[in-house]
Amino acid sequence: MKKPLMNDSPHKTSHNTGTTSGKDPDSFTRKVLKALGIVLGALLIIILVWNAFSVLLLIFAGVLFAVFFRGTAYALSSRTRLSGKWSLAIVAVGVLALITATVWLMAPQVSEQVNALSEELPKATANLRDRVANYKWGRKLIDEAPTMDSLLENRGTWLQQSLGVLSTTFGVLADLYVVLFLGLFITAQPGLYKRGIVLLVPLPKRDRAREVLDTLGSTLYKWLMGKLFSMLVVGVFTSIGLSLLGVPMALVLGLIAGLLSFIPNFGPLIALIPAVMIALLEGPNQALYVVLLYVGIQAVESNIITPLVQKKMVEIPPALIITSQLLLAIFTGTLGLILATPIMVIVMVLVKMLYVHDVLGDETVEV
Repeated sequence: MKKPLMNDSPHKTSHNTGTTSGKDPDSFTRKVLKALGIVLGALLIIILVWNAFSVLLLIFAGVLFAVFFRGTAYALSSRTRLSGKWSLAIVAVGVLALITATVWLMAPQVSEQVNALSEELPKATANLRDRVANYKWGRKLIDEAPTMDSLLENRGTWLQQSLGVLSTTFGVLADLYVVLFLGLFITAQPGLYKRGIVLLVPLPKRDRAREVLDTLGSTLYKWLMGKLFSMLVVGVFTSIGLSLLGVPMALVLGLIAGLLSFIPNFGPLIALIPAVMIALLEGPNQALYVVLLYVGIQAVESNIITPLVQKKMVEIPPALIITSQLLLAIFTGTLGLILATPIMVIVMVLVKMLYVHDVLGDETVEV
């Protein structure tokens, strides 16, 4: 009876030794499957973000909308004894009254000048074509341009393009609707969404998450107010300068310049095109004066106004702004071009707070 037991003992010992000294194949398989699951999950998230990036941009635009109203209401509440709700109500009513008064006072002139601009732009285009035709390279360029007959032959294609423009118009209106209501919902209950984001962070890091979110909100508000002020200055200076130069439709051209100055680098160039084309109707000297006016205003805006109103903000290198604009414009179109700068503001704050401060331990860099 004891002999089988003695024979079993070496067998058990060798089996246990092999289990402890060797690698468990089941454990290795679990690690491989876990790594594979992490990789597949990351790829899935990247694909979802890639396909839904335009939607994320709309959500971000709604957040900017909410940041403006909540930030202004907080500034009013901190300077008065009003509660947050009353401050928000006053800000909302004030903004609505300001927009209504501006539309009521300027709508007739703007509407008239917009109609005049739509009539004058074809004339300006024809005038530019005639001037270009005086040069050899210009005639070659005109000869290679499509003729009216070729455009009429492709009227089916033009119909499709017209329907595309119509659908694009409805798409823009739908986007504005989404941004407006997202902004209203976030403005009404910002704490609800903030708590939801913080709950996704591990418990030891939640205080830091709240600090990061507060810093992002204040930085975006400062950037937004500075940008709105610079847009106002650019619009007013452009309208006054064009009026002094005797350029027609100065008010609507100044309005275009002010709105497009929200887009750094590319916005002023786009705004310059219709102004120069209208000025060419008066002659090349007038067009040159308009170019100098726009260049001077942008120089003042870039070197004086922007550093003055945004001196306490995070600094973004100009090359980084242009790079982000190009990348987002390629992947998402106009909306990405418009929102590239505030997105870079967020990226810079996150890099400085979460990487430079928390990971590298460098506290000398200000956020």
